[in-house]
Amino acid sequence: MPATPSADLPDLAGRTALVTGASDGVGLEVARALAAAGAHVIMPVRNRDKGSHAIARIRGSVPDARLELRDLDLARLDSVSALVATLSAERTPIHLLLANAGVVLLGDRRRHLTADGFELHFQTNFLGHFALIVGLLPVLQPARARIVLQTSLAAAFSRIEWSDLQLERRYGAFRAYGRSKLALALFGTELARRSAAGGGVVTVAQSHPGVVPATAIAPDIRRRVPPQLVRLATAHLGNPLPLAPLPALQALTADAAQGDFFAPCGLLQMAGAPRARHPFRHARDREDAARLWRVAEELLQKSARDGAPLH
Repeated sequence: MPATPSADLPDLAGRTALVTGASDGVGLEVARALAAAGAHVIMPVRNRDKGSHAIARIRGSVPDARLELRDLDLARLDSVSALVATLSAERTPIHLLLANAGVVLLGDRRRHLTADGFELHFQTNFLGHFALIVGLLPVLQPARARIVLQTSLAAAFSRIEWSDLQLERRYGAFRAYGRSKLALALFGTELARRSAAGGGVVTVAQSHPGVVPATAIAPDIRRRVPPQLVRLATAHLGNPLPLAPLPALQALTADAAQGDFFAPCGLLQMAGAPRARHPFRHARDREDAARLWRVAEELLQKSARDGAPLH
């Protein structure tokens, strides 16, 4: 059996990376690889105990890893604003940023709202990251940062429905997840366009890890499936954890052009080593990307004005 490809990263000493969703799964492995290459890694987490456990796991293989936890709950806009304010006040240059955190509630038929009143997938996977990255642009631009949006294969099968953006009328967990990840990809498309128009101060790329059964995806389905089937899927389907972080790592560190997209090389992009690929067709729609940016700004402004949940 051929050896599993591994991350071959440049020396990242003196660089600071911020990785959302780094307390487990793909995000943890990205943080581990960046730290092993010498980067100082900021890990914004919702659960401090889980984050501390992740740091211990990373230091088990990278004893001198430079890691720090910060508080971030993407499902709470006040938490996003607090992190933006703290990092902005500290003026610590951020050279690499991976928007990796996400939620997918496959198997749960109920539509969940955040404390801010937005559909949970929409806010966690897209709107919270939008607020975080746009808020941090004054920190990212002087560092000439590389920003990577970690989207999903589900985005390839999704379209934005403007009349039902948050699935109030026709909810389904996979539909909500796919649209939220497509929204994140469209955000990346518009951010890359704006950056290029402004002289390319930051570079924006996108990636997705393929299908990764080894992560804690779809907890409701996992609880209903016999454990032996979960183990079988984890062992034989999709991308294993050693491969799954590689597209994001390539997007973060390769000599990429504005708007480049990295994904697994295998059939239907489900698994395999990373390679540069064409972005998903609907994620390349510049009109949708510009419109979504405007809608996101309006939603955030309305939420700030109201100071109360939106329904």
